[in-house]
Amino acid sequence: MANQQKETTVIVGGGHAAGALLTTLLQKKYQHEVVLVGEEPHPPYQRPPLSKNYLAGEVDQESLYLKPRSVYENAGHQLRLGVRAEQIDRDNKTISLSDQSTLKYDRLVLATGSHVRRLNAPGADLKGIHYLHDIADSDALREQLVPGKRLVIVGGGYIGLEVASSATKKGVDVTVLEAAERLMQRVTGPEMSEFFYTKHSNAGVDLRLNTAVTGFEASDQGHVAGVTLASGGTVPADIVLVSVGVAPETALAEAAGLPCDDGIIVDEFTRTEDPAILAIGDCTRHRNLFFEKMQRLESVANAVDQARTVAATLMGEKKPYNSAPWFWSNQYDVRLQMVGLSQYHDQRVLRGSPEDKGFAVFYLRDGCVIAVDAVNLPIAFMVGKTLVQQRRQVNPEMLKDPDIELKSLVSGQSIN
Repeated sequence: MANQQKETTVIVGGGHAAGALLTTLLQKKYQHEVVLVGEEPHPPYQRPPLSKNYLAGEVDQESLYLKPRSVYENAGHQLRLGVRAEQIDRDNKTISLSDQSTLKYDRLVLATGSHVRRLNAPGADLKGIHYLHDIADSDALREQLVPGKRLVIVGGGYIGLEVASSATKKGVDVTVLEAAERLMQRVTGPEMSEFFYTKHSNAGVDLRLNTAVTGFEASDQGHVAGVTLASGGTVPADIVLVSVGVAPETALAEAAGLPCDDGIIVDEFTRTEDPAILAIGDCTRHRNLFFEKMQRLESVANAVDQARTVAATLMGEKKPYNSAPWFWSNQYDVRLQMVGLSQYHDQRVLRGSPEDKGFAVFYLRDGCVIAVDAVNLPIAFMVGKTLVQQRRQVNPEMLKDPDIELKSLVSGQSIN
């Protein structure tokens, strides 16, 4: 390395993918200069707690940071926080920033993440209508969650239901409006949807399925006072959270002429079509050798795994991305752990019962386990990770039978 000139690697983004990459480069003793550009004033942080224990006030802001800022700076990495990357000049390998400065790069990693989908409906800009994506959003929402207030959540996915759980525990009156026929319909099967419907109903949440929103009503002070429904009528509200998913943040890449299709297109080594530019995390539509088709995944596990892959690529190692994705959600006293993608299953096997303390649903396709959803049953999740990663064919009766230990299905192999 002594005879090599130091190059500059620029990372754009401040979420989990960017933070995991910085951490991995520290561990690998990456010798080149690293500059991170982040639009928020915070060092890279984890977003999942924003709808869970951070929103509930159970942990402080610094606990969200993947590492203190000083750790990066002591290692010689430069953090340019509170500035936005505005334009990439691929010919000259420069990035223009919102503070009028310009950065030169040899390698550029886009970890721009995603942005919340906004409702385009009458009254959508009223005071009291919230979205949840960053620390500032969570802080603003937490201030409003006081006992007796009426919170209406538009969207019955992970985030909406986690906020419903946090808000209910604070004594807030919660209503969830979901346009689909069941909760979390995009990511899980009917057994899990029914289980969480019952859980929230028993906690006092008013859940309304097949319920589309057409707009918002205002009070005399210009504050949101109600949510209007396609079926007619209005649901009174003091606070509204709109939680209808996210879209990949691709504007910077698109403006630079990089191919995008519901995400920045990258191969199994996280490379774009430009050999100097790579991309990771929620912003990518990527080649994962575990799947036949290109995927876009919104998960911490994907961000971390892609960060490891891009770190290897930056260091001249070829380690393709080939991991089974996994996810989790905390609601009340329930920890839901999920591995794989269940959309294309042709058989579901229930182990245990939703009335038990813990149960799991195994999703099979052509006899192979392709996904597992486990409620308060970590062994099913851990065994499931191995079964899914190996595309293992398993007799459904063995998955169902409580007298057969799940560990025996992967005996002699490490479970991780």
